[in-house]
Amino acid sequence: MARYDKEHKQATRQRIIETAGHRFKQDGIDGSGVATLMADAGLTNGAFYAHFASKDDLVANVVADQLGTQAETFSALAPGRAGLEEFLHDYLSPQHRDNPGAGCPSAALLDEIGRCETATKDAYTDGARSIVDEIAARLAPDDPQSTYGKALGLFTMAVGTLQLSRALSDPKLADEVLEHGIQNARAFLR
Repeated sequence: MARYDKEHKQATRQRIIETAGHRFKQDGIDGSGVATLMADAGLTNGAFYAHFASKDDLVANVVADQLGTQAETFSALAPGRAGLEEFLHDYLSPQHRDNPGAGCPSAALLDEIGRCETATKDAYTDGARSIVDEIAARLAPDDPQSTYGKALGLFTMAVGTLQLSRALSDPKLADEVLEHGIQNARAFLR
């Protein structure tokens, strides 16, 4: 019975993290109260504190989970630079831009993460490093450290491009930002 309870509690905790991740990216961290987050997970407010010390604790866990999942997606890409092309095409797509709740936590939450507590910033820093390391390993599999700066630049270009495209009210200009973002990133990688 105790093992089931532990597994059930972990599964419930993960459900809260996943549903909160979607809600945070859709409505923002500040725009998502505990009651809404728990309702999304199909739970009562009272169950929240059995899993997290505070909303800030949840935010740090969500950020770590979201970025960890994003870093893991690189393993599904083609090896080397071909995988980076695939990443850019998917990341800087209208579909990703138009669905922030299902997309990148960086593009959706970066401004809010900058105002969060240290634990959330630490979780973000670790996750961002993992993603940049994945990019660097595709640029130079034998010596990823040699391309770390370029990998960091590519990541920041992609995130900033997506954020700008999302902020524009002119659909044509928003699409142009994505198209030129891909072209500029390809030129940067040469």
